[in-house]
Amino acid sequence: MKEKMKTIDLELTRSIPATPEEVYDGWLDPKCPGTPWNLAAKFVLDPKVDGLFYWLYVGESDKHTPHYGRFTLVERPAKIQYTWVSPHTHGRESLVTVTFQQQGEDTLMKLRHENLPDDESGRNHEKGWGFFLGKFAEGFGGRKAN
Repeated sequence: MKEKMKTIDLELTRSIPATPEEVYDGWLDPKCPGTPWNLAAKFVLDPKVDGLFYWLYVGESDKHTPHYGRFTLVERPAKIQYTWVSPHTHGRESLVTVTFQQQGEDTLMKLRHENLPDDESGRNHEKGWGFFLGKFAEGFGGRKAN
């Protein structure tokens, strides 16, 4: 019998002063600051069920890091879900779910990343997603949620 590998899940939230439609559309817009696609040296983005993405990130040390996956759920304006593979997941498939919920005049954006292979990967992804979500929220004049 195979023993199930322990994985790490993380969740980050931002409150963004815009409608769910605006926030959803912004997350999929490569021209919108704070999205992974905006900082890509190269990218492919086909946001439909079974559509693929490829994102080549160039970090501060000029290190090229490829990320890729497949969209599994695309429900405008409420939810986007995609698989996520990179060297930081040790080549293993993980799952990213982003939800957009009306909260008064704002949108509560939640990003949940599941099935990360270990604590170090979890910490690195939490730091990375925090960076992107912070930049994304700033573009809307947003703020970090509790």
